[in-house]
Amino acid sequence: MEPFVQKSGSPALFSLEPWMNPDSKITAGFTGRAGGAGRTPYESLNCAFHVGDIPEDVIKNRKLVAESLGFLLEDWTCGEQVHGSDIAVVTADDKGRGSLERSTAFADTDGLLTDVPGVLLASFYADCVPLYFYDPVTGAVGLAHAGWKGTVAEIALSMVKRMEAVYGSRKEDIRAAIGPSIGACCYEVDDFVMDRVRRLEESLIRDEESGESLYSPSTAHIGKMMLNLKELNRRIMIKAGILPTHIECTSWCTSCSPDLFFSYRKENGVTGRMASWIGIQSP
Repeated sequence: MEPFVQKSGSPALFSLEPWMNPDSKITAGFTGRAGGAGRTPYESLNCAFHVGDIPEDVIKNRKLVAESLGFLLEDWTCGEQVHGSDIAVVTADDKGRGSLERSTAFADTDGLLTDVPGVLLASFYADCVPLYFYDPVTGAVGLAHAGWKGTVAEIALSMVKRMEAVYGSRKEDIRAAIGPSIGACCYEVDDFVMDRVRRLEESLIRDEESGESLYSPSTAHIGKMMLNLKELNRRIMIKAGILPTHIECTSWCTSCSPDLFFSYRKENGVTGRMASWIGIQSP
């Protein structure tokens, strides 16, 4: 069953339904592209400053999303993503970093982690893979931005290790989810990328039960491969010690659904960004 469920109304939101229940106090999900203030080519719910959109429109969109989730814009907290594997621990004093301008965001940060209620973690995408983490025992939550570089740098493994070190999380307790992103149907890569993927593959457990392959030859271009970034991240999560039954994985492909999502590949690099979010509701 698809874990990211499209909600009715505006702005466009896709909720991570298996985690959304009154007992957990967790809100988590992914924004779509509709229902915002942005103009062409960022029409309309662009949530990122760095793409060249009008900053005031981005702020309006972030406010729309935050308030739809029961948070304030001042709760929105994010990093300046660089396709790396560094993870920042967000404290109460960090709430709101990056919400109104890029300069206050966590520098060089692709992962965010907190156990503070009232903080809304957010990161930004237009084909890369959003990774979600939740420990129901300690209450810690996290987000990681995983393009191919962050994936082969094993940011998912780094997140699990950081949750263990900072909050005392146990691998067997951690829940994880993989959100809307470009699928193996659309993500064609060259040997430069595949060399790094194959090196990483050697350390991963083969999982025939999933029915998913990591890559296959492109039918469009000789020598190119179609890479399954979602499955690659899922296997890294399993390597990190997360139980396969504790991992939710979407079937949404951002490139296949340009009416619903921004896609860097589909739109030739000029487009907006969706936001992943996770937060713990205040008492």
